[in-house]
Amino acid sequence: MAEEDSGKISIETWLKVGFVASLFLSIIVVTAVSWDKTTVLSPYNNAADEYSMQQLTEMREVLEGKDYSIANTMSTPMLVNDWNDPHRSMLIIAGPEKPFDAAEASALHDFVTEKGGKVILAASSTNAQLVAEEFGVKYFDAPVYDDQRYYEVEDSVGAIQPADYRRLWSAASVNQNISEMGDEKLIPCSDEAVANAQIDNCRMPVLFHRPTAIQVLDEQTDSNREVNILAAASTSARVAKFPDNIDSDLNPTLGEGMTGLIIRIDYPVKNVLDKMPNNDIGEVDVTGSIVFVSDHSVLANHLWDADLAQENGYLQCTSPAYLENGHNCWDTDPNGLSSAQGDTNWGGNSKYFSALIYDMMEFDNAELSNTIRRSPSEHYVVFDESRHVSSALSSPFTEAMGAVVLLTSDVVLKWLIILNLFALLAIAIMVVPEKENWRHVFDLTRFRERPKKLDASQYQMRTREALLSKVRQFNDLTRDEFMRKTPAEIMQMVRDPRLVELISSNRSYSNEELREIIPQIRRWGN
Repeated sequence: MAEEDSGKISIETWLKVGFVASLFLSIIVVTAVSWDKTTVLSPYNNAADEYSMQQLTEMREVLEGKDYSIANTMSTPMLVNDWNDPHRSMLIIAGPEKPFDAAEASALHDFVTEKGGKVILAASSTNAQLVAEEFGVKYFDAPVYDDQRYYEVEDSVGAIQPADYRRLWSAASVNQNISEMGDEKLIPCSDEAVANAQIDNCRMPVLFHRPTAIQVLDEQTDSNREVNILAAASTSARVAKFPDNIDSDLNPTLGEGMTGLIIRIDYPVKNVLDKMPNNDIGEVDVTGSIVFVSDHSVLANHLWDADLAQENGYLQCTSPAYLENGHNCWDTDPNGLSSAQGDTNWGGNSKYFSALIYDMMEFDNAELSNTIRRSPSEHYVVFDESRHVSSALSSPFTEAMGAVVLLTSDVVLKWLIILNLFALLAIAIMVVPEKENWRHVFDLTRFRERPKKLDASQYQMRTREALLSKVRQFNDLTRDEFMRKTPAEIMQMVRDPRLVELISSNRSYSNEELREIIPQIRRWGN
């Protein structure tokens, strides 16, 4: 019977084999899927290859130069609410290649509206839609065609490339709704104004690569917030759902100022713990902010740095190509910038977004300690790399990390895992057979005599020794003390005639007589 069971594989072994097999298959599948993928929009990929212009390394270096504390996250945005000082932390999500789920979108909403966190979400696809819906914003699933506000590009030999209505420019504000600005919208922000954070009444040019349109949904507007459209396409711009026929009525025009390119939403957040001007920890009021950008390339190297943009052939307004092709640049458009008011040269998107990040970080919040307000190192910029496709070697680990964090952070999933574990335990208990009780199994074919069977001739001697041991213990004597006692003294201790006879007599007792004496020994001394 034991030999038959030893040939079977236990359920525990099957579970171990299944776990190892599933782990191995997961690594193989994830590696195979991402084998030909190249990571882009990474702040840490410094490889000098064809994708170098699509990374965020220039942005990271600029922000490091401004003394911000730089970090990155590779798991999931669900962890943002567990960060230290979330109201002094900014999460930058550029070009999500994987859509967010509902739990992640909800976590980002809480991060901004309840913790006072800061977020910049730059995307040109509907992968960001679930997050946008939490804030009442819509991402369109097609690029914007604007025949009025596009910039010119030349090739490596200086020849002007064909007009591309998807390469847009816009004069963007940092914290004001452009539709509500007066004549100050014509003023370009000078370097001095940016350095002194005096950017309320001026705008800066921003170049986009392939933006889609974003729009605030009025029916979902929350009254307890401030919404500002910081940049928009022209009135005639179309969302090109059918690019082969731009003039089709199926390509909507959203109206003046409604084809949003950059939208900022601010939320007042009260009673956040931080260091106050008297250096005591107390409750302060902060502002949670999220900025939606309709194109991830605005943060990439080829548009972030003006010198790199020039190497890629992007032309300033001084180029005659704008006049030759009959369209406006940002310094000639009626809703653009006035060269009479200041320098309108585009200095790379770094100028604008550096000013935007500084404004969102609340260095002017008088309720915070002066040490915090004067130290950019007390503020954190975190690049989210969890939305990007990783390399084949790192992808299995990043995917596993994200899955673990997701499963343990979401309350519903966490309890679902616990219930499943209980179910597996119950199944294991029901499936594993009960072991045989070997003491009750009697098999004539395997009968073996007990190796130390008691000799019947020793029954009387063992019974007498048991009685003497009980007498010694009852009188609280050691073995040596009891050995020094005379037979008369021992019989005096026993007194029971029948038991005295057992001790002193040399006659042999039958088994039946011993069975009658044993209960009497048990009762003795009680």
